[in-house]
Amino acid sequence: MTRAKTAPYGSWESPIKAKRIAQGSLRLMEALIEGGRVFWTEMRPGEGGRYVLMRRDTDGTLTAMIPPLFNARTRVHEYGGGAALPDGDGILFVHFADQRLYRWHGQGEPEPITPELDLRYADLVHDPGRSRVICVREDHTGEGEAVNTVAAICPGEDGRSEPLVHGNDFYHSPRLSPDGSRLAWLTWNHPQMPWDAAELWVAPVRDDGSLERAVHIAGGEGTSAAQPLWSPDGTLYFALDRSGWWNIHRWRGGCAEPVLEMEAEFASPQWIFRMANYGFDGSRRIICSYVQDGVCHLAALDAESGAMELIETPYTSIGSVRVEDGQVVFIGGSASRPTAVVLMDLATGEVEELRRAAELEVDASYFSSPEPVEFPTGGGLTAHGLFYRPRNPDFAALEDEKPPLLVKVHGGPTAATSSALNPGIQYYTSRGFAVLDVNYGGSTGYGRAYRERLYGQWGVVDVDDCCNGALHLARQGLVDEERMAVTGGSAGGYTTLAALAFRDVFAAGASHFGVSDCAALAEETHKFESRYLDQLIGPYPEQRGLYEQRSALHHADGFSCPIIFFQGLEDRIVPPNQARMMVAALRQKGLPVALLEFEGEQHGFRKAENIERALDAEFYFLARIFGFEPADPIEPVPIDNL
Repeated sequence: MTRAKTAPYGSWESPIKAKRIAQGSLRLMEALIEGGRVFWTEMRPGEGGRYVLMRRDTDGTLTAMIPPLFNARTRVHEYGGGAALPDGDGILFVHFADQRLYRWHGQGEPEPITPELDLRYADLVHDPGRSRVICVREDHTGEGEAVNTVAAICPGEDGRSEPLVHGNDFYHSPRLSPDGSRLAWLTWNHPQMPWDAAELWVAPVRDDGSLERAVHIAGGEGTSAAQPLWSPDGTLYFALDRSGWWNIHRWRGGCAEPVLEMEAEFASPQWIFRMANYGFDGSRRIICSYVQDGVCHLAALDAESGAMELIETPYTSIGSVRVEDGQVVFIGGSASRPTAVVLMDLATGEVEELRRAAELEVDASYFSSPEPVEFPTGGGLTAHGLFYRPRNPDFAALEDEKPPLLVKVHGGPTAATSSALNPGIQYYTSRGFAVLDVNYGGSTGYGRAYRERLYGQWGVVDVDDCCNGALHLARQGLVDEERMAVTGGSAGGYTTLAALAFRDVFAAGASHFGVSDCAALAEETHKFESRYLDQLIGPYPEQRGLYEQRSALHHADGFSCPIIFFQGLEDRIVPPNQARMMVAALRQKGLPVALLEFEGEQHGFRKAENIERALDAEFYFLARIFGFEPADPIEPVPIDNL
């Protein structure tokens, strides 16, 4: 047995390389099962971030369902989702470059079936009885704000699309009943977000495809409906958080009734289209995933009795649940295994991983397992997170040295961190860092009340929770209080900047496409999030003073430590000027600061070379600030004022 080498934290040599993470990792999304064939979408960093629909046949054959140079990704709401739909032996998909809908039969060139207009399509659903596709359409042809509708596309008639439902600001999840006679959908209006007050509506469909008068089913006025789904016998099911938790309900006898009331979340915030936490194995049995106390479970729920039975799996993160003929497919992961497309036989419990997000080929002894932690925070409340200790079997720490800490702040902010294996976290822990992945107040998975802690308090509650989580670990002697850093992307980047501007806890920070000026975000961002800050901060421009008070850009005097920025130059959600303004202010102040900008990247990096560079560059920056020598050679990062 080889004796572990003694070396300072941060300088440990690790087999988990940034290049391997970036080039060998996929982002897996939107599993489907149809006729025994399993479909999923994967984002490929090694192909410039291209989205590809894959099909796995019953004999195990894998087929890419779009040809090279095409990219199945929609820009509706900018975050997209629901961009591809199986069509017999072919595929319907939205091509990212022009946002037109295409049909491909597996050979030749895909055929465009919608016109060259500034229209975007998402959440595609077949209406076979009328030879059309129903979808959410976003119309950018006019002046001002885009117009969203539920629309029908008739591929055989020059791809024209006609609105079926219109008049509200947003639409989501059009779902046709099994016999094609009724259409359900979600809708909401500014300044709400879908997790605030999404309403569920249903309308009968006439023979000519038009809709009769719609009926409001649930949601609105402080409750949010999500994930409508018709059972095989034509009963409408959906998630509703009327109790404070997204529980599964159904529409029966003119009212919404819960199938089971439980302090657990059976749905997630609808940032993207075609999310799925449950499906039907027959009309009575529901196969569902839910989150309780930050951990995800798979279960079988009896729709009539409400009895629920856990289904044992090795996965602690489970999403995109689809069910057909005694089989369930989902995207699952755990602390010890990468996210994968998983096919399970419900009768035997047998599990097969059809595609893994990463093939790290690294021994599990290098992986740090997440430990759920609770810690006291502002207002006498408790916040949550996942703590990862340094772990590398080849190295031991110096005597009396405590590890540096990296606090990770998830985006959203209405989102949550995951317990699934995260190679980016393991990159740090295998080099000698401790990591705290914080589910601050405002995160999902802990009920509506926890989610609403952030309302009016963005830049306060989230900052308190990240700082208090770090201090909690330091007081327990688990980390070095003098070497604590904070990092986050998007909304997590905002919290990172706010923590550095308004608190004196961290010694360094990294903002990945983070918000530095809340007012600029309110004025410049896209339609979907254009009123999001009304809830998180206050109405704009009426509360302009509060926006300035919460914006790190206006408080450069509060910064006292080094920081690095990462920014995509085609980001429409957080434009590049957000990072540039912040860097200019800190450079003028004389603080060590670095900025890396990436051509062709949008909100979140999708190209392998940029993912690799960002991960290595952040680590290099922290090495320079915390005074340790990385084991691997890393391309230097220009740091001003250092």
